Amino acid sequence: MFTIVSRIIHYGFKNFWRNGWPSTATVATMALALMVFIGLIFFNVITDEAITSVQDKIDISVYFKTTTGEDDILSIKQSLESLPAVKNIEYISSDRALEIFKARHADDAAISQAVNELNTNPLEASLNIKAQRPDQYATIAQYLQAPNLSQYFDKVSYAENQVVINRLTAIINTVNRGGLLLTIILAAVAGLVVFNTIRLTIYSTREEIGIMRAVGASNSLVRGPFVVEGVISGVLAAVVSFIVALPIVLLVSPYVSVFIPGLDLFRYFYANFFALLGYQLLFGVGIGSVSSFVAVRRYLKN
Repeated sequence: MFTIVSRIIHYGFKNFWRNGWPSTATVATMALALMVFIGLIFFNVITDEAITSVQDKIDISVYFKTTTGEDDILSIKQSLESLPAVKNIEYISSDRALEIFKARHADDAAISQAVNELNTNPLEASLNIKAQRPDQYATIAQYLQAPNLSQYFDKVSYAENQVVINRLTAIINTVNRGGLLLTIILAAVAGLVVFNTIRLTIYSTREEIGIMRAVGASNSLVRGPFVVEGVISGVLAAVVSFIVALPIVLLVSPYVSVFIPGLDLFRYFYANFFALLGYQLLFGVGIGSVSSFVAVRRYLKN
């Protein structure tokens, strides 16, 4: 068994280097397919970060009546935090709200003077509630309608933001479904292109396959070297695609950061270097070996 395996590996390497241009064409085609694959990974990262960025900009604000005590507000905050749909809650006291208002209008002398002349603080305490997902705001809003809670509220902003939240939910669902569909289609196209390229390479050696079968070589001995070639092509293509992707990510990263603050694409690439390389190797070796295995099968049936 060891002798057979060593021969298969030996012939696989030998055939790969002997084929020259066909092998180069196969590696190049697979590298392009793997560029599509890693591009899809970064596309999903950018999409997820963009969705998260938009989600962080929406919330439900609950404004309390000025007669509501802080203990009651904190009790309501604690009850809301127990809901699975709630991601986090920010409590803004009336004094803190006044500080924020003054800082926001510090350049407006008239407003600043009017605020300083006030004997009382007219601003209400509030809770800014963020949900785990946009489609969960309706659940939170329904919870807030309970009579034992709503008696303390002056206003809840959900009704004002409901249209925006519903549209955002629909957009997120569409983007997620579209991204999954695009990933499947492009992966299938890349796999088909690689399969056809490998099949053409094997077609050029069909006479050699016929001779090997005529002298009594087993199907495993005939198929094995081609599978090894596919593995070699996959490994080389993964390395090449990774090397090509590095400067592209470095070049694109600043432009992505402009549109999505907080997302450093190159830092993500660096932090997930080995994981991304592993994905590339796994996909490259998988598509190369499977394509070779299937493509040579037709010649073993003749």
